[in-house]
Amino acid sequence: MVKSGQSSFRRILLSRILLLSVPVLLLGEYVTYRKARSSLLETARQNLTESAVRKGDSINASLESLQANLLTASESVLLHEGSAQASQNYIEQLAQRLPTKVQCVQFTNVQTAELIASTCGNQPLSDEIVQMWQQQGNFGPGTGSGVHIKTVLSKTPSVPAPAPAVSENDPSYFDQLKLVLSAPVYLNQSNPLAVNNSGVPDYALTIRSTLGQRASDRRIEPGSLTGYTVVIDQDGTILEHGNDLNRVGRNIKDEVDAKRLESIVRNALQNRPAFLHLFNFDQEGIELLSGYAAIPSPLSSGEERKWVILAVTPLDNALAGLKEIQKVLFTLVVGLLVANLLATLYLTRDLALPIEKLQDYAMNIQCRATTERVPHNLSIREFNRLAEALDSMVERLKAWAEELETAWKEAKTANQLKNEFLATISHELRTPLNAILGCIRLVRDDCCDNRDEEIEFLQRADDAAIHLLNIINDILDISKIEAGTLSVVMEQVDVKRLIKEAIDLQQSAIQQKGLQLEFQEDSQSITVEADPAKLKQALLNLMGNAIKFTDTGRITISTRIEGLKEGQSFNKANGGNGSMQPHLVIAVQDTGIGIAPDQQQKLFQPFVMVDGSRTRPKGGTGLGLAISRNLIELMGGMIRLNSKGIGQGTTVEVVLPIVNSSPSIPVALESKTPKEQNR
Repeated sequence: MVKSGQSSFRRILLSRILLLSVPVLLLGEYVTYRKARSSLLETARQNLTESAVRKGDSINASLESLQANLLTASESVLLHEGSAQASQNYIEQLAQRLPTKVQCVQFTNVQTAELIASTCGNQPLSDEIVQMWQQQGNFGPGTGSGVHIKTVLSKTPSVPAPAPAVSENDPSYFDQLKLVLSAPVYLNQSNPLAVNNSGVPDYALTIRSTLGQRASDRRIEPGSLTGYTVVIDQDGTILEHGNDLNRVGRNIKDEVDAKRLESIVRNALQNRPAFLHLFNFDQEGIELLSGYAAIPSPLSSGEERKWVILAVTPLDNALAGLKEIQKVLFTLVVGLLVANLLATLYLTRDLALPIEKLQDYAMNIQCRATTERVPHNLSIREFNRLAEALDSMVERLKAWAEELETAWKEAKTANQLKNEFLATISHELRTPLNAILGCIRLVRDDCCDNRDEEIEFLQRADDAAIHLLNIINDILDISKIEAGTLSVVMEQVDVKRLIKEAIDLQQSAIQQKGLQLEFQEDSQSITVEADPAKLKQALLNLMGNAIKFTDTGRITISTRIEGLKEGQSFNKANGGNGSMQPHLVIAVQDTGIGIAPDQQQKLFQPFVMVDGSRTRPKGGTGLGLAISRNLIELMGGMIRLNSKGIGQGTTVEVVLPIVNSSPSIPVALESKTPKEQNR
């Protein structure tokens, strides 16, 4: 069950990867977009600056060409010696031959201010021109070329041209840079047209021409970075505005974006190339890009003045290519997002699938077969190692579980045995205590008929007390054994004498049950190193068990010598590798109830009585064999038990090493079976 606020590893991994990768991807796309925009702007700045320089060079070249042609025309013979009609024909041909667009050509008598010939009516192009030539001595060094130039800023034609080169409705008539150029004509004194011979020129050849861009030139195609032309005089007067005729003649100080325009003029006059964005210099709200350059002013003012040439284009036009880049970037972003999502899903699947497999295995360990192992075919080495560690841990847990289960069963069995032992020991303690109390009270209350009966009761009480003492001694012995404090005192013991003493102590019990006792003793004396009291106690326990669990038949006690290899006994033998060590075997064989083969090893555990339904009526505490085995093992021997089954009797053997044994003991004695020894 998933708790509130928790999520799966796959979902967390997916969200974290997307949380990190998507912003990085979008940031990269944004940086790419900004870089592309910056590159386009930089390209536009360079192109517009170069375009402004080219426009300035074009204006200079046009002016120089126009001045040269005008001077050449002013030296024509037709003007110097011809009639008025010849002059009219000549200027009409001249208007067509000049390389730039000439709107009007006039030939004027400077002395009388009379218009001799004209292609644009009888209205003079400029009265100032005649006055300038009449006062020629007052002009300074700016007139070194011999051509006087002035601009026409009014958008209204200066003459009511009856047949103008372009109509007033033609936009090209109003959006061009219009100039008036005048060249002097000096006539020969012999010429009848001459009026005087002063230094003032006799005639003036004057033209009005346009130098700016044509209407077709100011159409800005998307992506074009040439821009339309804006010409500003040094004092800030707008001489031409290629996209807004209303601004012609105005000063830049009157513009909304005056500061930027003044900065442009100032930088251009100081020959500091730069690039600026303009606002509200065309249509309102349209941002413009402008490159600029400065050229010498062609006006005849007598001062070193300059014109500032601007190449201006809308920002959207400069960034026209950005739309295609935006489309490409958008497509790329969408594609990368989809690819990133697919890659993230694939990556999270590869990373999460092994963990999910390990999780399923760990959560269903109890439901799986014990032979099924944790998956090891994972594609990631670390996960395979984790799987191996998990598999090893599961194996250890299974082993620990089996050990715990075994220990629990043993503890449960031990608890049951403890309860049975407590019930048994309480019964075993009460029986002799009741006998002692009963016999003593009979004697105390003078219920006996004579002295012999009193002695009999006292003897019974004494026997019961001895039995009670033996039980208590067994309990003390087993507690010492479990505590590891039971010790033995080793000395050389005559086994035959010790066996006879034990038989004498059990003789009365054997006679009471009507059993036969056979002792098959060897002719030679056998000596072992043991604790005589503890060995005798063990033999009494074995003989007592044989008597207790045998109702009819006989009990046979025998001794024999066997040769045991090293390692078969509890202590190392004295011989070399593979040598035989002689041992004494004391066998106690009965014809009693027998023991099932699967129950025989349990008899040597404390408090254990096999098949309580058959053994419980026989009495006892179940400590005898456990105490005997520990005593014999303390003395360097061992106890063996053998029974063919229930009802077939039992044989218990005590095996002890023989001391000071002669190496000449026949090997045949070592391999004799119990039956051969009985013979």
